[in-house]
Amino acid sequence: MSLRTFILGLSASFGIAWLTVVVVPYFKMRNLAPIALSEAKDGAKGFFYPKRTGRIADGALVYAENGCYQCHTQVVRPTYAGNDLYRPNWGGLKSDADRGDTRRETNAYDFFGEKFAQIGVMRFGPDLSNLGRRVETEYAAGGDPAAWLYERLYNPRNNPKLWRSNCPPHPFLFEKREIKGSPSADAIKVDAGENHELIPNSDARALVSYLLSLKKDQKAPAALNFAPAKKDAEN
Repeated sequence: MSLRTFILGLSASFGIAWLTVVVVPYFKMRNLAPIALSEAKDGAKGFFYPKRTGRIADGALVYAENGCYQCHTQVVRPTYAGNDLYRPNWGGLKSDADRGDTRRETNAYDFFGEKFAQIGVMRFGPDLSNLGRRVETEYAAGGDPAAWLYERLYNPRNNPKLWRSNCPPHPFLFEKREIKGSPSADAIKVDAGENHELIPNSDARALVSYLLSLKKDQKAPAALNFAPAKKDAEN
């Protein structure tokens, strides 16, 4: 075998793999078209895609800038790859009061409209695909979900239940102010010193809006059911 043949063969081996695993999926998924819901099959009209505009989009940038994706994923794996659907509220709610069992796997359309898909690097912390649901129904049930997240962002270890948390504190997302008159309704319940309070800044508000929007448990349309025979058999 000549050196030229060896180099061409090596280039073809890596090049074909790179094209099929990276390039082709990138161009197929970068411009996903909205999927129209069928009332006959889906029981609803409209289009299937999550909200990713305004403050939520700004919050996604804050999420990325602070490296949250380094420790948190946003991928509910299929059952053959893990047990995500059976972890409490990770893939949705097992018993939603209005919709029943909303658990499902992640699909490409869950990241529709996002400049970057925050799928994560490693799962050092819990998956956040349905963090908004968990905060509302579990962590801050009966309270203010945004306030719970603000206090969690400031320093998670202030909560005795989270004293072993590896999540770093983010005090730079808050502004320390002197209390003049009545305390602000937006102040978090953290000791900021005598006659002072801590107020979430614009980045903190955007980030919390984004985190509360993470509710990727809406029913996937029938068009995304790539194995209808299998689904029918399961039912």
